Amino acid sequence: MVTISHYLILAAVLFSVSVAGIFINRKNVILLLMCIELMLLAVNFNFIAFSRMHDDTVGQVFVFFILTVAAAEAAIGLAILVVLFRSRHSVNVEELDTLKG
Repeated sequence: MVTISHYLILAAVLFSVSVAGIFINRKNVILLLMCIELMLLAVNFNFIAFSRMHDDTVGQVFVFFILTVAAAEAAIGLAILVVLFRSRHSVNVEELDTLKG
């Protein structure tokens, strides 16, 4: 039998892995975006778990909006990344700190 604590533990593990991924890897923009998406997935697990526990669909509606925002963030983030790669020939975060005027 899968209880709500199993879902919450899974969400906590996913969130912890994503936070660790952000702090450990500060060089690659693609991995940073993937870690942010993993954070949003952990939040979605919590919303779904509590929505099922209370027999309410409000959490599922929030998940729908979070997934919409995550898709837009991924599309815009990857578009910016492609433009930066074409101009700088690198996706290293440390090389992106200078601005041209």
